[in-house]
Amino acid sequence: MWFSEKDVVLGSPLMREIDRGLAKSRAGIVLVTPAFLKRLDAAGIADKELSALLARDLLVPIVHDTTYDELRDVSPLLASRSGLSTADDTMEEIAVKIGELVSMDAFQ
Repeated sequence: MWFSEKDVVLGSPLMREIDRGLAKSRAGIVLVTPAFLKRLDAAGIADKELSALLARDLLVPIVHDTTYDELRDVSPLLASRSGLSTADDTMEEIAVKIGELVSMDAFQ
């Protein structure tokens, strides 16, 4: 598992570290919040990360404090992926579902 806030060493080139992490990943989880939607519109790092993740087979959006309709307005490709919503499931339920998904992916 790679998590940018934990795995990027201070002073290292951020984009290269993100690129390495994405190259090694088997699955991607995107937490879609109102702030994330704004960052996508700005075409910054979040946009580049999303582009790389969309090329993968396994990408799970988790919508929090926003809706799939709002996501669809910014990223129809991401909104087309089967995902989860904190309006429908608690964070604990979402964590269990992600754990099950990652466990299944490890055996394929």
